[in-house]
Amino acid sequence: MSISQLAGKIHTSPTLALNERARKLRTQGQPVIHLGIGEPKNKTPITAVLGSAARLRDGEIKYTPTDGTPGLKKAIIRYTEENYGRLVTPENVIVSNGAKQALFNTLFSLINPQDEVIILAPYWVSYPEMVRMCYGIPVIVTPEDGTFHPRMEDITAAVTSYTKAIIVNSPNNPSGELFSEDFIGEIVTFCEEKGIYLIMDDIYHKLVFDGKRTFSPFQFTNKDMENTHVIVINGVSKLYGMTGYRIGWSITSRRRVEVLNNIQSQMTSCPSVVVQAAAESALNGMQSVVENLRLTIQNNRDVMMQELRGFRGVRAIHPSGTFYVLPDFRAYTNNSVELANFLLEKTLVVTVPGRDFGMEGHLRLSFSGSVKDIVEGVERIKWALDPESPNEIYIGDRKLVRDWL
Repeated sequence: MSISQLAGKIHTSPTLALNERARKLRTQGQPVIHLGIGEPKNKTPITAVLGSAARLRDGEIKYTPTDGTPGLKKAIIRYTEENYGRLVTPENVIVSNGAKQALFNTLFSLINPQDEVIILAPYWVSYPEMVRMCYGIPVIVTPEDGTFHPRMEDITAAVTSYTKAIIVNSPNNPSGELFSEDFIGEIVTFCEEKGIYLIMDDIYHKLVFDGKRTFSPFQFTNKDMENTHVIVINGVSKLYGMTGYRIGWSITSRRRVEVLNNIQSQMTSCPSVVVQAAAESALNGMQSVVENLRLTIQNNRDVMMQELRGFRGVRAIHPSGTFYVLPDFRAYTNNSVELANFLLEKTLVVTVPGRDFGMEGHLRLSFSGSVKDIVEGVERIKWALDPESPNEIYIGDRKLVRDWL
């Protein structure tokens, strides 16, 4: 079989192998706990269900404009004005098949071969691969102070004449770190002055805790939409727990939307009219569902951190958003892939190796599931790793004895 050089260079994620192993174990009736999943467990908002059902009932399931239906774009425009303080036009908005496609299309529209894109570690696993798929070079910038918060001095030191863009994701997947107002202001100003594109991946921007808030990048620039280097990516997946609907969008200049429209028309034609109707209804419907989801996840965060505090040798930085925490397990091992495989084998708990996020020795744990799974999942991990935990544990109806410590 022949494959292209580019396709052959795309890294295989250990996460996929772990998830497949977990799926097979579940089909065998094993009591697997999934602390790696990146989606809330809430039901789809009823307004979204009714919106998509109405479209199905009328039977008009046809092509839409490549850049999205007028109704959904109108809802996104209102959302942008309310949450970003920036009034945009329909020509500044393009709807895509998920925020992932919106991000990839944006990179595809920007990068020439050998252009560099700065990626802040810890980072979402797809960022470096997307850059490589566009023949660009990912430049990873890791904080040197042991935190998950980026520092401008590290970023400016990494910038070269080849730097085309910087990706910022706050609150951050996988760490839950919320970047400060000062940092957002500094990086917006820096990018505008240097002519570097700032891609804001804001998919978690309303899932923040403890009275904190995110900051609109547009408040730090006096450039209009046609001249700013700020590009905002968002969607309904995390905000409403609508991960399966695959609706995201980009907010950018009219000229770039024209280019993105050309790219998308050759790739996927347009997003599904049914799921666009669902997204429009979610954005226009009762927003209490967002607050209810946020409060549920914040409570789950508190439970997760309480459980981790009793874990000897594990350091966990308090997440201020998303539904992830990225504990440091280097007191036990520096190999996060081996650790994740070991935990799945011994405890039937799925985690995600920190290596995938540029943070070797860490594991990403999700608290988007049930409180029961969080408590039991961390208890199983402690049993497997911490010599001070009880030597025996029940997993499902089986009593297991630890014989490796």
